[in-house]
Amino acid sequence: MTSADSAKRYRSLRMAVVAAGLAAGLGACTHTSQEDTTASIPNDYRLRHPIAIQEADRTVNIFVGNARGGLSATQRADVIGLASVWLREGTGAIVAEVPVHTRNARVAADSFKEVRSLLMAAGVPPRGIVVRQYHPADPRLFPTIRLTYPRIAAVAGPCGVWPEDLGPSIHNKGYFDNKPYWNFGCATQRNLAAMIDNPSDLVQPRPETPPYTARRTEAFEKYRQGNTTATNYPEADKAKLSDTGK
Repeated sequence: MTSADSAKRYRSLRMAVVAAGLAAGLGACTHTSQEDTTASIPNDYRLRHPIAIQEADRTVNIFVGNARGGLSATQRADVIGLASVWLREGTGAIVAEVPVHTRNARVAADSFKEVRSLLMAAGVPPRGIVVRQYHPADPRLFPTIRLTYPRIAAVAGPCGVWPEDLGPSIHNKGYFDNKPYWNFGCATQRNLAAMIDNPSDLVQPRPETPPYTARRTEAFEKYRQGNTTATNYPEADKAKLSDTGK
């Protein structure tokens, strides 16, 4: 083999190595880009659908018929319950929307006088009630007396958003990555947020209540005397279904 042939084979081998290196580099870039794209969707449903603390409205509707005189017992309980809850969690005035130019407008106006009296009797100050009149845009909707006030609430969602197909398709390139779909866990987060009584519990713990001094003093006295501090309930044995384990 001549020196010219050796040089030619060396150049061919070097070009093959360079081509392989370029292919590996391009493949690595493509793989990195795909990872960046799929990593933009969190795997943890608590990150995709976080529970946020916002100011939301709470509304109570009072249905008043055309010939109804006053509120029913259930409606009075709803108004009194709204007033008691407003005193605890309300962040603004109660907005009372009364329908006008409807078939039940006169009866609704008379019923609202009773609503106002119940609210004030429950502790809502007069400046805490703002009255507005409205006419329903859709005649198919029954005009009600709407009582609305703002409060701090925990919310999550919205659910039912489908940015990608669930099955394999040209639009769902991450199907084979074995990752949860977008709406997975959204309903759970939304239901959990609706059950939270005090949204501040998500941010900080509540302060401890003071101990029961009388009970603590009695327990300390028993401990000082060397007696047991356990509490014995006389009727505890009556609640047992059987004597198994004795």
